[in-house]
Amino acid sequence: MLPVLVVLFLISYGLLAKLVMEQGRTIDSQRSLIRQLFGDSSQLSAMNGKSAQAQHAAGQAHNPKAKPQANTPSTQVKPQGSPSQVTPRNQARNEQSAGKSRKAFPRRPPKAAADEADERRTLVVI
Repeated sequence: MLPVLVVLFLISYGLLAKLVMEQGRTIDSQRSLIRQLFGDSSQLSAMNGKSAQAQHAAGQAHNPKAKPQANTPSTQVKPQGSPSQVTPRNQARNEQSAGKSRKAFPRRPPKAAADEADERRTLVVI
């Protein structure tokens, strides 16, 4: 019985070695494919960049009076008047007009989560 087990053991190790070699070849072929795809992708993005530049240059040639638009934020501060004239209502209006993307602060502090009863658990008081 022992010689049969030794032969099966050697066959299984041979199959395992073949599997490892096949996986190595597969990994190498995938690596080369990824490198080729990366090269193709970089060539495509370069071609897209050149075509975008050509379209931009053609647009500039058709409309020479157009100024390049830069999205720069305004650095000017709006005057609010004297400090005695600033009321909470005026301040709220100024904040709303200054930037609507800012998140409004709640007027009251939120309730603590520990104060509210959780319906999934029951409170046992002794």
